Amino acid sequence: MLAAFDAQGRFFKGNIHGHSNRSDGALSPEEVCRRYKGAGYDFIALTDHFLPAFDYPITDTRAFRTGDFTTILGAEVHAPATELGEMWHILAVGLPTDFASTTEDETGPALARRCAEAGAFVAIAHPQWYQLSLADGMSIDTAHAIEMYNHTSLVNADRGDGTELCDALLTAGRKLGCVAVDDSHWKADDAFGGWVMVKAEENTDTALLAALKAGHYYASQGPEIVQLARDGDEIVVDCAPAASVMLVGKASKCVHVHGKGLTHVRLPLDKFAGEWCRLVVVDRDGKRAWSNPLWM
Repeated sequence: MLAAFDAQGRFFKGNIHGHSNRSDGALSPEEVCRRYKGAGYDFIALTDHFLPAFDYPITDTRAFRTGDFTTILGAEVHAPATELGEMWHILAVGLPTDFASTTEDETGPALARRCAEAGAFVAIAHPQWYQLSLADGMSIDTAHAIEMYNHTSLVNADRGDGTELCDALLTAGRKLGCVAVDDSHWKADDAFGGWVMVKAEENTDTALLAALKAGHYYASQGPEIVQLARDGDEIVVDCAPAASVMLVGKASKCVHVHGKGLTHVRLPLDKFAGEWCRLVVVDRDGKRAWSNPLWM
């Protein structure tokens, strides 16, 4: 939780899950980059579906980088099969252009492992959208993070939330970060709904990828977390004006402050001794920001 705010550098805004017409998106890679840059994003990862139907693309967006906008190469990779028999959807940000195609006998956990070994930041994608189980989540043993929010899954299926599986995995001892993404396909109003704020010393693919792997980020639908610090047995939160600031932990454990225009809040940690907690900031419109977990 605190690492992102103690790290050197500044926060850069990015979407790390999205698609183009190299797979099942509606827009060209160049147009996707243009739209995110125009919306004030500092970077994106274009993660087209790594499937034989699309000739296993690692969409190369390096030509669309500018002095104030960069890209990270990656893909959404797939293999059989979840507990419900669904094809796995695994986010891999930071894949090399020569990443080898999947084979018929490669499982989801094995593919995730191969992505991580190739240098990728691996995340469990839209868990609620296709009802991943706790056993499914535990099987992806190289995941760095889980999608706490997936905007397209909300727009198309009212299943954008990943908190239930996230918290079950944390309680089971898995140390995962929390990301928010668009998963934009540009066939509906499915862009600019969820992003990561990554703390890095420079806006380059190398620096951003290293910061993601180090957990130097928080996730948001809108609220800004300005600073987090620990002061003895309290977490001190500075944020953009909020309606609620809370710490959530194992089972029903939580502490919270509600009000109008909250910008500086202190939350006690005693309920979470020996366990974990994560911060949630909610603005007056119900938009949320999520920290990575703090392990006590």
